[in-house]
Amino acid sequence: MVRLGEDFVFPSPRSADSHGIVAYGGDLKPLRIIQAYKNGIFPWFESDDNLLWWSPDPRMVLYPEKIKVSKSLKSFIKKTTLKVTFNNDFEEVINSCSNIKRLGQKGTWITPGLKKSFIKLHEMGLAISVEVWKNSEIVGGLYGLDLGDVFCGESMFSKSTNASKLALVSLSRELKKNNYKFIDCQVPSEHLKSMGAEEISREEFLKILIK
Repeated sequence: MVRLGEDFVFPSPRSADSHGIVAYGGDLKPLRIIQAYKNGIFPWFESDDNLLWWSPDPRMVLYPEKIKVSKSLKSFIKKTTLKVTFNNDFEEVINSCSNIKRLGQKGTWITPGLKKSFIKLHEMGLAISVEVWKNSEIVGGLYGLDLGDVFCGESMFSKSTNASKLALVSLSRELKKNNYKFIDCQVPSEHLKSMGAEEISREEFLKILIK
């Protein structure tokens, strides 16, 4: 496993170990994070003092045109009074994602350092948020990194039934309109699989990413 230096050069994602770890160390400067994602690598760790960089095989992706919207969800979307916005309150979304309790998880990978970097990326116009509102309160949403033709999903949260699903459907529709290749979901999740996400090999992922 390679230890990263001060430059923003990453080893090949194909050099990842059996767990999917490509490298460790380095820092969370926005330009390093951008370089990582452009190479099919993402940060995932529990402490800012122990940075790990991953490129798992297989990789989970969601093609915007293949999102699954169940009959019940279609009915909910048609009737709901919840409102969806983009980039209206990025900090509230990332804070909610980091604070929400998740089944089987003791803490969060959205550390103070990672949160600070993504807020900077948002200020640079590269990190995007989707907010779901119930009156004046944000009750769901998601955020991620926008590479121009690929959206790298980082996290989502829901405080109200179907709120995160509504955010994902809304995002997918926008990405489809703008001919995005896929949403990078990073690692397998039953929730995302139920929405149409699928696993592809790392090799296929990288080929599509760099086309």
